[in-house]
This record gives sequence, C-alpha cells and structure tokens, in this order.
Amino acid sequence: MTTVLAEPTRRQAIPIPTGCAHNCSGSCALIAHVRDGRIVQITTDERPDRPNDPQLRACLRGRAYRRRVYHPDRLLHPLRRTGPRGEGRFERITWDEALDTVAGELRRVIDTYGNAAVYLQHGSGGLAQLMGMEPAGRLLNCLGGHLEGYGSYSAACIEATVPITLGTRVCAHPPTDWHNARLILLWGHNPAETTFGTNTPYHLRRVREAGTRIVVIDPRHTPTAVALADEWIPIRPGTDVALISALAYVLITEGLNDQAFLDRCCLGFDEAHLPPGIPAGEAYRAYVLGEADAVPKTPAWAEPITRIPAERIARLARELAAAKPMALMPGYAPQRRAYGEQFVRACIALAALTGNIGVPGGSSGAPGTPPQFTPMIGLGAGPNLVPYRIPTFRWTDALADSAALTPRDGLRGGDRLPSDVKLVYNVASNVLVNQHADCRRTADLLRDPAHVEFIAVQDQFLTPSARFADVVLPVVTWLEMSTVYQLEPQGNAVVAMNQAIAPLGECRSDYAICAALADRLGVGEAYRAGRTEADWLREAVRSVQAQDPACPDYETLREQGIYTVRWDPPIVPFEDFRADPAAHPLDTPSGKIELFSTVLWDWGDPARVPAVPRYIPEPDDGPRYPLQLLGPHTFRRTHSTLEEVDWLEEAFPHHVALNPADAAARGIADGDRVRVFNDRGAIVLRCRVTPLVMPGVVVVPQGAWWAPDADGVDTRGCVNVLTSQRATPWAGGSTQHSAWVEVEREAWSA
Repeated sequence: MTTVLAEPTRRQAIPIPTGCAHNCSGSCALIAHVRDGRIVQITTDERPDRPNDPQLRACLRGRAYRRRVYHPDRLLHPLRRTGPRGEGRFERITWDEALDTVAGELRRVIDTYGNAAVYLQHGSGGLAQLMGMEPAGRLLNCLGGHLEGYGSYSAACIEATVPITLGTRVCAHPPTDWHNARLILLWGHNPAETTFGTNTPYHLRRVREAGTRIVVIDPRHTPTAVALADEWIPIRPGTDVALISALAYVLITEGLNDQAFLDRCCLGFDEAHLPPGIPAGEAYRAYVLGEADAVPKTPAWAEPITRIPAERIARLARELAAAKPMALMPGYAPQRRAYGEQFVRACIALAALTGNIGVPGGSSGAPGTPPQFTPMIGLGAGPNLVPYRIPTFRWTDALADSAALTPRDGLRGGDRLPSDVKLVYNVASNVLVNQHADCRRTADLLRDPAHVEFIAVQDQFLTPSARFADVVLPVVTWLEMSTVYQLEPQGNAVVAMNQAIAPLGECRSDYAICAALADRLGVGEAYRAGRTEADWLREAVRSVQAQDPACPDYETLREQGIYTVRWDPPIVPFEDFRADPAAHPLDTPSGKIELFSTVLWDWGDPARVPAVPRYIPEPDDGPRYPLQLLGPHTFRRTHSTLEEVDWLEEAFPHHVALNPADAAARGIADGDRVRVFNDRGAIVLRCRVTPLVMPGVVVVPQGAWWAPDADGVDTRGCVNVLTSQRATPWAGGSTQHSAWVEVEREAWSA
C-alpha cells in the first residue's frame, strides 16, 4: 500500500491509506480513492494475505463510509439552540460565538459549583488519536479536573470483576493459539456480526476447518452460529449462570473437574481452600452441590430455568471435560444484565474447574487482551484533580439527585458528591439519550435546566443526543484529518489514517476545538505541551515502538499504512502462574484465582453480590410483559453510528424479530407493523417472524435513532425506549439486556 499525497488529477483517483475507527473493536484498513478533492470509492487492505497475518479487511460498514461523509445531514457549521431542549431548533453561529459561549459556561459552572459539577459524557464514536473523549478530558483536566465515569457501557461487569478474580485483564489467548484448542465454546459471543477484533471470524473459521469443534450458546441463532458453529444451544436469556452451575455439578459429581489445579491455584473451590475465618458452606463446591441451601444445581434443576434439556446439559459438561484443551470465549452481552457480575465470574470458574487456565489452547474464561497487546499511548488526559468517580451507567443519577449516590452505589473518592452535575460535555457520543437506558426519563432530566444548566456537544450529525445541546460544534470525520488508530481486544495492528480530503464546511477536529477552548480559558500552553497535532501522533507511535522496536516511525507508517504485530509463538496467559503459583502469584488478595472473592465477601450483600458466582433470578416486569427483550449489535450500525447510511439500511433493514410461536399467539404475520411496549414506553416497527429467535424472546437491534411522535411513541425502533436504568449491584454496569415487553399488531398494519 503506497501513500500518494500529491494533488489528484481529473484523469485518475489517488489512493490514500486510512482506516476505520468506530467502536466495533476492529482495526480495519481502508483506502480512500480521491478525485478532484472528493472521495469516489473506498476499498480495503491490498497487502499480501498470509494465514497468520491476514489482510485487515473492512466490512460493509467501513466500505460504505463515504455515504456518511457526504450525507446531506452532516453538521457543517456551529449551532446554538433557539427552542426548548430536545426540539432540535437551532441557529447557525460563528466559531467565535460558539467557542466563547462554551468557554464562558465552563468557567461559570466551575467558579459557581466547582469542577465536580462538570461531567464528560462517555462516548466511543471517535477512538483514534486526537479524536473523541480524550482531547476534551485533557482540556477539563487542564482546568482542574471534572467528574469522571468508570466502567464502560460495553463491559462494566468484566472491567470490575475480572481483576478481583484473576488480578489482570491481560488474560486472553491470541488467535494464533486458538488452533491448539479441541473445542471452542462461544458463550453469548457473536464476532461474525460484531467483529470483536479484525479477523476474529477468519481465525475461528480456520481453526474449525482444521478440526476444532465450535459450540455457540445464545438465545439467537446468530450469524456466528450459522457460519462458524458445529452446534447451537439456545438458552433462555439471563439464565447463563444456572447452566454453568449445572455443568459444574456434573463435573464435580462425576469426578471430571481438575482437582489438582483447583487445589494449587484457586481460592475457595472447597471448604479446605476457603480464607481463614469464612464459615462452612460458603465455598463454590458447597453452592453447586446444594450443601448450603439444600438445592443441588443438577441438570434437572437447570432444565426449566434455562430451557435446555437436562440430558444435553450433562452431555455438554462431559464434552467440556473431555476436550483437552477447551477454550471458553464469553461475549459481553450476558454481563449486561441485572446480575452481570455473576456471569463473568462463573465463566472463570468453569475454565478453572476444567483445568484450562494457563495451557495452550485453553482460556481464562474471561474477555481481555492478549499478552502481546501493545497499547498505544498518545495525547493523555493528564491528572484529574477531582477525586470523585461514578459508574458510567449511573450518570443520570448524578443529574437527578447527586446526594443519593453513595459508595454503596459505586461512588468513589468520597461519601457524597459536592454538587449535582450542572454542565455536560458530550463528545463523539450518542449516550446522552439514545444509547442510555429509558430514553424518556433521560430526556425529561435533560430538558429541565434545574438538573443541567448547559450541554455542549461535538459531533458530525444532529443525533438524538445532539438535539439536547445548547451549543453544537461540528467535527470532521477521520477522512478529513490525519490520525493513527489501534484498538483492543486483539490490538495487533496500528493503522495510519491519512487525511484524504479537506474538512467539509467549517468542521474542525476534536483536538483543534479543545485547543481553541483552552486558549480562551488561559490553559492553551498546558494543553498543547509544545506539540503540534503531528507531534502528538509521532508520540503515539513512539509509545508502541518502545514496546515493539519493529514498529516503524510515524512517517514510515503513513507511507505503508499498517503495522501488524506477529503473534508467533503465542504467549499463553497464566502459564507461569500455573507452573508455580508461589513464584508467580496473581495480583489478587490471595495471589490465586479467587473463586471465592474476599473483596465481594467484605462488600456484605450476599443476596445480590455473593462471594462465589451464583445464579440469581432476574426481576421481571410481571405477567403484563411476558417476552424478554434483547438489543444486540447488528451489521447495520456500530452502536448508533452509521444509522444514516442508506446503503446499510437497504442491506440490513431494521426490524423486531419474533419467534413463530409467539407471533401466532398474537396474530402477527411476517412484515406486519407492530408495537413493542412496556411501562417505560413504546416503539413501532416492522416485524420479522423467524425461528432464529427462541420462543419467549424479542430482538430489537440497538442503535436506531430515537424519534418520538407527538404521543411519545418512538417511530424508528430505538430499543432503549424500553430498557431500564437499574444498574448491576456491584459494578454499577448496564442492565439493558434485562427488560420485558409485550408485542401487538398495529391495527393499521399493512
């Protein structure tokens, strides 16, 4: 791949290497073909395709990107709100007016309420260097800091519980080790649709073709199950831990568990390995066998809960024990539920029981990054002098009543916040309304100036979130700037994203906007640190070079477009620990894998936050709403980004999916327009009747833009009209997959 930075001519299109930096966890290569200053085509990686270094091929989302760049609804000028918040009425203003207003409001709120009254909204719409949240975070920290969230919408329970169980999130096996597995269990994991690292589906296909068996456990017959699996096991949503408990029962009672590994490397599997002072009956084995609650977690016990036949549960347990090694690869979706912490820890327990931690072809049972991951460090936010942190998913509580947020609700840094949030800075994010749960409640909070006095938004479109802004600042896409990009979970590629075209309209980069605000607020020198944008990009690449000397410098990377890290031979996480736990202890309180967590025991809420992973039935919404709602990711969008791309809408129409049995009971036919509703609201969209969804389950892919009519009924199909703002009890994470609804045919459906 060669970069040609000369001016294009009318006779040819100039190929310019760039990439795709939206949050699908991929690091894909794009080539923008530019003629007369306009992108006329987008293609993808043209390097030689090698088995262990495959091309970073972009999916349809990346290849359709020019339809987004040139969309007629692109924001091209700064805007100021003229009507009530949320109505979307704005007037065009100059950059000076916009920047003066935002800078003045930042200064006013900080001087009046303190820095903790400023909240930087979580966002993942721009993840390359100099894009997205990081420039804004650096600006706010130059001003003394801001209220910060922790724990992402994607993986809050993983981020909280994996470190206390394994001591690290560097716990994933690289794809080059997957071929050593005899069986791969994809649990709620759908990389064929969500990507989850460029070429994850490619590597899975290769290992399956070489003889590795792949089993998918999921309520949906996903594209991954269709294309990559030998078997699909449908499971009732929210009952994953019941299934794991029953698998553990078979392993223990039939002597199939790896007792030697559990004795040497784990805390709390049985009574003999509990921490001092813990009473009998609290070990994981005691829970599984029912010694504490008189309820053995047999396959027969799990069958009515999970809707998986007891015989199939027992057979799966024996398959997992016999497949040496076995790789359990859980996805993120099952931990975005009411008790998501339990799923994360139960998967680690299953990997430990089968003895697959620390062996080639095995797994830790937890999502994470592989040891070869070389994180790129660039701009950096700098020190945040505000000590308070809140769970990202609980930000609306900080608007509504900050005094109600306590350390038991996840507040860090003090017993109470000193102020409600009065200013929200929203960058590359549609979380303000669309991607957060219960859109109606959030919109009501944002409309009320008593809750939040000023909202600034930097974005490329007037999203449902941007409609609530007081000032909107238009931002370039990555095709209109130069940057570099690298993203976990695989993280084995650094992609140079060269500017392909001049910025459209008056758009500026996130970094340039924040630098201009820093100048107005008297911290411009501290913000820039004497560097240009190109200097920051050079520093980012140098941070990779410091760990991987083979990585080229920034200028060379711009020319070649891509640098990939080779994972041969693969490094196996926890291999040293398994060989000698005393010499290589984990960074946990005991130095071992904590199946019994001393941290969670000390929390003192065993009914909701038990010290060993347990199945806890989820609260439902009663007989009025008998169907469980899922809001999975889709080919159509990356979260809510790309919603406006017509090509993707045509290829992947947005609809609600319903099992034929549920549809027949409601008189619904394929293609009918239906109403999906609960106490939080209602959405209207077309129905797809399909056996790919198990009975009792409704699927509305997340990311559609909220578009309420005069009666408040959403006409586009935004799943978060129906989801709950209830957080998980310990991590404070999203429970957006724990929702119940009813579906009815619209009387005027045609």
